[in-house]
Amino acid sequence: MFAFINIFIDVLLPVFGIVILGFLVGGKIGVQARSVSRLAYYIFVPAYIFQSISTSSIAISETIKMTCFIVLAQVLVAVFAGIMARLLNKSREMIVAYIIVSIFANVGNYGLAVVHFHLGEAGLAPATIYFVVMSISQLLIGVSAAGWIRGGNKGALVNVLKTPALVAVIPALLVSSTGITVPLAISRMVGLLAGAMVPTMLFTLGVQLLEQGKIKFSRDVILASSIRLLISPLIAYAVAMPFALEHVQYVSGIIQIAMPTAIMAAIVAKENDIAPNFVNTSVLFTVLVSLLTLPLIMLMFSSAS
Repeated sequence: MFAFINIFIDVLLPVFGIVILGFLVGGKIGVQARSVSRLAYYIFVPAYIFQSISTSSIAISETIKMTCFIVLAQVLVAVFAGIMARLLNKSREMIVAYIIVSIFANVGNYGLAVVHFHLGEAGLAPATIYFVVMSISQLLIGVSAAGWIRGGNKGALVNVLKTPALVAVIPALLVSSTGITVPLAISRMVGLLAGAMVPTMLFTLGVQLLEQGKIKFSRDVILASSIRLLISPLIAYAVAMPFALEHVQYVSGIIQIAMPTAIMAAIVAKENDIAPNFVNTSVLFTVLVSLLTLPLIMLMFSSAS
């Protein structure tokens, strides 16, 4: 019990405190979530990705293993969510909504901060790799699922590959693998921008939750949220074993995949008119419930070998 409380206070409370600040203050000072999130999307996130990966000491072979592990885990989570919704005789729209809620994990702001506080600097490099890979794969899965019932979306799939975060990966890997020295002025500028990413995105998350509007909890919200918060890390743990990842690599991956549903899920649902109220409610529900589930996940797996 003491360990649970310690994780809650030292790891989650600092992170969630900024979210609450955004929720309480953002609207009063006129902050618009879309404007700030676009700033983070195009500037802060690529800077963070470049800094983290370019200075990482993780070998390419390990990166490939981590990528295969987390992509496989996400695909299995999507399949599990789809099968459960089908067994419950849900409509095609709700099947896709289940998949969207289950697959979109908040790995960028929430996940990176939690991994950092829980595992220290050693966890940031693998957590950043998972952030990039999961962000891309969950968009591909989510948009593809939406296209299953709405048709098209080929352009959206192509646009995923043009995201600033992905573009930043290429020069970052080049610097990391070749040992190229980045000019000090550029390195410092990138460092300052990267440092702004997590607090900005956490504050924006609070503003976005404020803008969610009317919510209504239901059985479907609880079931889909349970897949996101509880089933996902269990699937990831099972998948990680044959990859023989280092302890900090698989723990950071499990923590990342155990994150609450990201706001991006609500955006995809709204753009494709796929049960937007259900998805919006699930986003808020998972964020709140994650205050209980994440300490349990960290206690369960951080000590596992």
